[in-house]
Amino acid sequence: MDALDAQAWLTEHGDYLFRVARRQLRSDEQAEDAVQETLLAALTARDRYAGEASPRTWLTAILKHKIVDAIRRQMREVELPRDADDEEAVDALFRADGHWATPLGAWGNPQTAAELNQLRHALATCADRLKPAMAQVFSLREIAGMETEEICKELDITPTNCWVLLHRARLFMRQCLELNGFSGAGA
Repeated sequence: MDALDAQAWLTEHGDYLFRVARRQLRSDEQAEDAVQETLLAALTARDRYAGEASPRTWLTAILKHKIVDAIRRQMREVELPRDADDEEAVDALFRADGHWATPLGAWGNPQTAAELNQLRHALATCADRLKPAMAQVFSLREIAGMETEEICKELDITPTNCWVLLHRARLFMRQCLELNGFSGAGA
């Protein structure tokens, strides 16, 4: 592959990658950034591309990691007015009567939030342990939201093979989550 492939990737797969990123990030700007980062990472790693999967599948796998990175960045960032110094930024949070300018949302239950974080960590750990073929099908179906027909076309597999891989991936994920303390009791 040479540098010209990046333009071909963008032309052939850019819209698809953007739709996948947009669906997860819910922001055109962040989706565009994720696609650009994906293409840059693909260019950097093109020598390691073995050709075992289609370029679209390979690019989608890279995009998945860029989406996760973007979500992590979102969770760490707190938006404050950018053109104001610290004191003005704090003042902007309150009305003249001392009440919040924008009411705070419900904080929820800290224990539930901690359990949710543990579940997210366990899900990521379990997903990383899936066999590559199962991981691809599971990711395309459960993360990207693709239909079976699209997955079969993308991965060049039969619907039966797709369903078997998806079934096995789901069974593995369930067993892995149960081993990590998430039995589903009370769900």
